[in-house]
Amino acid sequence: MDVERLDGKTVLVTGAASGIGRETALLCAARGADLAICDVDEVGLQETEAHARHLGRDVLAQRVDVGRRAEMQAFADAVHERLDAVDLLVNNAGVGLGAGFLETELDDWEWILPINVMGVVHGCHMFLPAMVKRDRGGHVVNLSSAAGFFANPALAAYTATKFAVLGLSEALRIELRPHGIGVTAVCPGLINTPITRTSRMRGTSADEGQRERVVRLYERRNYGPDRVARRILRAVSRDSPVMPVTAEAWAMYVITRVSPPLARRVAQAIDAAAR
Repeated sequence: MDVERLDGKTVLVTGAASGIGRETALLCAARGADLAICDVDEVGLQETEAHARHLGRDVLAQRVDVGRRAEMQAFADAVHERLDAVDLLVNNAGVGLGAGFLETELDDWEWILPINVMGVVHGCHMFLPAMVKRDRGGHVVNLSSAAGFFANPALAAYTATKFAVLGLSEALRIELRPHGIGVTAVCPGLINTPITRTSRMRGTSADEGQRERVVRLYERRNYGPDRVARRILRAVSRDSPVMPVTAEAWAMYVITRVSPPLARRVAQAIDAAAR
């Protein structure tokens, strides 16, 4: 898919109120795309909408909890009242949870699974059939994580959800190829976004001092969501199946593929150092 100029295209981005979602939406708008965007953060969503409209783009912005089927269906209905199908679907919305499995409550699982897994399923279910029916191709981007292939015991539930997104993306890529629709799983790594402050923390991770150390680590890494947005569009242009973004994400990806036992030892060492 050519993403250098997106004039006449519509890009849909979930979780567009801040971070990677906002930067991806605005980069697409800067390249000529109209937008359909959603988030639970209405203030942030309005700011993204205003920026995009300032660029001269048509924008449909709606408050949506991606984990709720009815809300996603209403959003899809509103989008498809305007057009036959979107051209680029970016399932970005997600939440974080810092906790080992033994520290994770069932309530936490019931919170994170609908957003991180079913949010992606809902996005694909609500918008892909229309893309297939239109028969003009397109592309799907699902935001996984380096934790989607490199298991992190301190992020047990989050890791499980991101493995699910990566697996779904791999299966979708094969299924949708005959329809000319590409699928990319994006695995960012350490990105300086609000998720470090909004993630739920349990057990040893719940200590505020520990959260501040994580926040400072991400701030020192200083890899901004704007750079991720550019990598996302590059991955779409190249029809990449999986796109690790940062150097550490690439290192984890290579280690996992080349030597799974080494990857497990490295993950164990990282976990021990963090406790």
